[in-house]
Amino acid sequence: MTNNNRPHPRPAHPRRNVAIVGTGSYLPERILSNADLEKMVDTTDEWILSRTGISQRRIAADNEFTSDMAAAAARIAIKNAGIAPDDIDLVILATSTPDTIFPSTACRIQHAIGATGAASFDLQAACSGFLYGMIIAEQFIASHMHETVLVIGAEKLSSIVNWEDRNTCVLFGDGAGAVIMQAAPEGKHGILASDMGADGAQTDILHMPAGGCRMPVTADVLAQKQNTIHMSGKEVYRYAVGAMNASAERSLQLSGLTTDQLQWVIPHQANLRIINSVRERLGVEEGRVILNLNRYGNTSAACIPIALHENCQSGKIKPGDHILMVAFGGGLTWASIVLEW
Repeated sequence: MTNNNRPHPRPAHPRRNVAIVGTGSYLPERILSNADLEKMVDTTDEWILSRTGISQRRIAADNEFTSDMAAAAARIAIKNAGIAPDDIDLVILATSTPDTIFPSTACRIQHAIGATGAASFDLQAACSGFLYGMIIAEQFIASHMHETVLVIGAEKLSSIVNWEDRNTCVLFGDGAGAVIMQAAPEGKHGILASDMGADGAQTDILHMPAGGCRMPVTADVLAQKQNTIHMSGKEVYRYAVGAMNASAERSLQLSGLTTDQLQWVIPHQANLRIINSVRERLGVEEGRVILNLNRYGNTSAACIPIALHENCQSGKIKPGDHILMVAFGGGLTWASIVLEW
C-alpha cells in the first residue's frame, strides 16, 4: 500500500555559488586606551603594544548588550544589501557573550530588526564563530534551503574580562560585525572554498570555567573570578599559529588559488605576533594583511566582519578581489574561507 503521508522529496537543484551582498559593523563609543589601563593594572603602554600590537579598544556601555550591538551592525548590512528585514530567512549569531544562555540572543536580534520570518540561533565557536556561521549559511543557500541569511559576529567581552588580570584584560574589546549572504550574482563566484575544524583535547587553554552546568555561578565562584576569561598564553600562541596556517592552506588548495593570487588576508585580530607568524608562514607581505587590532583589540567573533565592512566602505576591497579570512578560537576551533569579492 502506498503511504501518502510520506514527505515528497524536494526537486533537485544544482548547487549555487554564494556571496556576501552587504556588510555592516558597530563599535561602542567608549575608548579604553593603554594609558587608561596603566591606571587600572600593573602594565604599561609599551608592554602592551610590543607584545600585542594593541593601542586601544572599545568598551560597551553598562546598558548596551550584545544584542544591541549586533542589531545595529545588522541594520547597516541590511541597508547596504538593499533588502528588507522580512527578506531574511535565517539569523545566525556567533558570540561567546550572549545576553542570556536562553533564549538565544539571535531571537532578540530577530525581533529588534523586524526579521519576522527568520529562523534564529546562536553559534558558539569562540573567535572562529563568524567564519563557522558563514560556512553554515553557505550550505543553506547553496542547497536552496534559504535565499537570504544574516550572519553576525558580536561580543561584549568586557563583561567577562577579569580587570585585575593584566595578561588578559589588555587584549579584549567589544563590537559587532554583520553580513548578508545570498546566491552570488550572475558571473560571480563568491565563496570559493572553506575549512573548519576543532581540537576538543585543548579546551582548558582558553576558556571561561563558570556559567554552565559544570560550574554554576555561586558566591565562591564569583569571588574566585571563575566567570571570567582564563588563558594560557604560550599554549594558545603555539596552537593558534599552526591551526590558522594549516586551515588557510587547506582552503587555498581547495580554491585552486595560491597566496600570490590573493589581494587581501583578513586574519582573526588576536595578537600581532600571531598574525605576523601566520603571514610569514603563508608567504604574504604585510601590505596585503588587513588589520584593525591596534584600534579595537580582540573582539573575538566580531573581528573579521568589522574589518571586512570597514575596508569595503573605504574602497580598499574592490570587486573581483580574492580574500582569505582565517580565524582561531577557544575550543579549540579554527576556520578559513577563500572568496571572490
